[in-house]
Amino acid sequence: MTDLVTFGETMLRLSPPQGTRLETTEEFDVRAGGAESNVAVAGASLGLDSVWLSKLPRSPLGRRVVSALRAHGVRTGVAWDDDARLGTYYLEHGGEPRGTNVVYDRADSAVTTVAPEELPLGVLDGAAAFHTTGITPALSEAAAETTRAVLERAVAAGATTSLDLNYRNKLWSHAEARSTLTTLFEHVDALFVAKRDAETVLDRDGEAVEIAHGLATDFGFETVVVTRGDSGALALHGDRVFEQPVYEADTLDAIGTGDAFVGGFLSKRCAGGDIDDALEWGAATASLKRTIAGDLAVVTPEEVERVIDEGDGGISR
Repeated sequence: MTDLVTFGETMLRLSPPQGTRLETTEEFDVRAGGAESNVAVAGASLGLDSVWLSKLPRSPLGRRVVSALRAHGVRTGVAWDDDARLGTYYLEHGGEPRGTNVVYDRADSAVTTVAPEELPLGVLDGAAAFHTTGITPALSEAAAETTRAVLERAVAAGATTSLDLNYRNKLWSHAEARSTLTTLFEHVDALFVAKRDAETVLDRDGEAVEIAHGLATDFGFETVVVTRGDSGALALHGDRVFEQPVYEADTLDAIGTGDAFVGGFLSKRCAGGDIDDALEWGAATASLKRTIAGDLAVVTPEEVERVIDEGDGGISR
């Protein structure tokens, strides 16, 4: 039985060397990255049978994405397009006061034309969990409609469904995101949302616990997880509230940290863990991801357990 199925776009990430500007670099580090496939890789690394669904160009670049994900144990269900292109993004790391900048080149990528009938949705039959994000519906009307159709199919198949709101202001406005995403919520069992996104996109006020209760009441979520950056995460499940601090980490690359959190959380839930255990696994996986270059949380269950037990790293001998 499949443990986890995800659906969304994966791009190639091109990064100049640390401290080098995009306009002056003579080389790029190339890696695959996408919110939903990042979650699938984290889940696979932690022992889940993970499947990623999407649409890719039938080209060396599309095959590069599939090879990268399969190398980390993720099974892929891909619709191939002979005429499409692969989305890319450029990541320029920078310290303060410049900061890190992301430049997208993803317009008209293959996934923007994806249709439900192109995807092998039979993989959802018997799947324990299905996950997607608010990024995918932002890409095109077709991607939004397919997101809805795949969520409905997952619900019909009996999978526990989850969505990470994952707002991207370079893709759509707060109002556009709210209008589209709230229509999907009826098909979502568990919502992951950053507190700042709950405030700006979903127009919620108050402390995290108030936000979680309000969202659960209004939309019928079984679980609401509100992340608060350095202040950790809070989860509401039924009428119980759980809180989880962050595990400190030396940050080499912060991109993908939120996806690692979701992947760690879902891996524990798929294994039958309680919400408090899932929060611990999410936080520990996220902290480990910050020490790894690229988007992917390539970690082991033993490393996650060590972070939870010891609270830090050290030398593994």
